[in-house]
Amino acid sequence: MSSGKYNFPNDASESDRLDLQHNLWLLTLQGELGLSPKIKEPAKRVMDVGTGTGIWAIEYADLHPEAQVVGVDLSPIQPSLVPPNCVFEIDDLEKEWTWSEPFDFIFCRVMTGSFADMEKFVQNAYDNLEPGGYLEMQDLTYPIACDDGTLPPDCEVLRSGLLSIEASAKAGRAINLAPKYKTFLEKAGFVDVVEKQFKWPINEWPKDKHYKELGKWSYANINNGLEGLLLGLFTRFLGWSADEVRVFCSAMRKQLRDRSIHAYIPVYVVYGRKPLEEPASKA
Repeated sequence: MSSGKYNFPNDASESDRLDLQHNLWLLTLQGELGLSPKIKEPAKRVMDVGTGTGIWAIEYADLHPEAQVVGVDLSPIQPSLVPPNCVFEIDDLEKEWTWSEPFDFIFCRVMTGSFADMEKFVQNAYDNLEPGGYLEMQDLTYPIACDDGTLPPDCEVLRSGLLSIEASAKAGRAINLAPKYKTFLEKAGFVDVVEKQFKWPINEWPKDKHYKELGKWSYANINNGLEGLLLGLFTRFLGWSADEVRVFCSAMRKQLRDRSIHAYIPVYVVYGRKPLEEPASKA
């Protein structure tokens, strides 16, 4: 997440995509901002990690007027008109955390590829939560998956994820760690850790109404951010030219529209609670 080390865009079109992706998450979670108890229980002090446009922090602050919500990001792209209990701070969470007061809820969404050491981030979150506080992490992972063999092994849709994993590994910021989040939380000391898995179809291929709607939003989310998400990674770390990336994206867009390819993005929501009493080994 350090300045200059973030490999994804943060321009106006990316801001629009992030707001679109927020709606995709709401649809995934049946309209809820998250799954941990702190989504509905009263909260006092809440941090939104990598807040982006601030949309989650603003909506949470509206729902929880009793809470002080702090949205943290590297870029000042948040709006100025916000609820009185919501503030935004520019900070680098890969550096030492210097908060004077602990939080009772830390929320982290789609920060894959943002931290060089995700385990350290989870430990920092644990250390900055008050006893009984929660950490919730919502993320996706790569490569794109398929359960029925309709995703050709040589197609750009599959290769994009595999190449992104390779490039991100070279960048020192892995993008396929979401399946390990539960282990990271448990290792840090969290208890009652829950992992839920979801699927984002790449287009409207599912017959099920809910998943078809997810596919509609998921397609827009991928399509709108495709070049921006791949350009920096592939040119910086794989030696591709910008034109090569654009040709690749063009072929991938064609496949993304193909409803005979029953592929999806694996999605994870993981949350855990800091125990009320520290175990002896942590004290």
